[in-house]
Amino acid sequence: MTPLFGLERPLNFGWYLLGSVIVIVASVIGQIPFTVAIAFKTMASGKGLPKTMKEMLQVMDLNLSLFLLLLTFVVAFAGFYVVIRFMHKQTLRSIATSRMQLDWKRVIAAFSLWAILTLIITIISYKASDTTLVWNFQPERFLILALIAVALIPLQTSLEEFLFRGYLMQGFAQLHPHRWFPLFWTSLIFGLLHITNPEVEALGYVVLFYYVGTGLFLGIITLMDEGMELALGFHAANNLMAALLITSDSSIFQTYAIFKDTEKPQLSLELFLPLLVLYPLLIFIFSKLYRWTDWKQRLAGPILIPDPTNTKTL
Repeated sequence: MTPLFGLERPLNFGWYLLGSVIVIVASVIGQIPFTVAIAFKTMASGKGLPKTMKEMLQVMDLNLSLFLLLLTFVVAFAGFYVVIRFMHKQTLRSIATSRMQLDWKRVIAAFSLWAILTLIITIISYKASDTTLVWNFQPERFLILALIAVALIPLQTSLEEFLFRGYLMQGFAQLHPHRWFPLFWTSLIFGLLHITNPEVEALGYVVLFYYVGTGLFLGIITLMDEGMELALGFHAANNLMAALLITSDSSIFQTYAIFKDTEKPQLSLELFLPLLVLYPLLIFIFSKLYRWTDWKQRLAGPILIPDPTNTKTL
């Protein structure tokens, strides 16, 4: 039996539920500036309040909209830190990794690999004769976008990783003695929380398979590597590239990106390319780079839950 990475001071699962509620409340508080700004803007224009996330994102200047949207995660992260520090008496390091300190080389490696791969795919797509990508570069607006994105998107993605691949992974470990259980539930919940995204509205609920699959991928590399450094780097690169490189009317990040996709949203095999090809490729690369072994144990094996007084198996 082996411990789940970073698990030092477990509590009853009810405490993890309470902690999650506190983070949700903090998130709702963080949404107040965004909501108020939308209300004032729509009142000034004489139009009715927007009914969908897509309409909300397009009410005001896109840079301001992105800033206020990401501000939500700043407040939510503060709430999460309070939960970890004062309720669970843990450190962020103990949530993130089994190592003595966060391995920034791993974070940078995953970030660089996915950012470069995304950039290559984007350039190839733009050069294709039948591409629907159009040049959308506006220097001044893009510079402001870059400042906002670089400052706040890593905070947004880190919160999601700390919450799902760390905190809730440890929380669900209290309910079942095998690793597949927290891996399954954190991936499912992560995917379903994207249900209000504009792309789901445009393409239907089948898109949620992509988000659940992404959560599963992030969970796999976290468990295999005994820490979330790779997931932190990948997620930050993914969302930064999404904000800076390509925007569309059906994406959650409505930005002044370099390119704009003018194609009408439609389901295609290309949408699931990451699930079918790119994620397995990354898992293979990481497994060779970091010499992963004992896959069955790390992904589905029994969990050793440390006890403050006497180590015991849950």
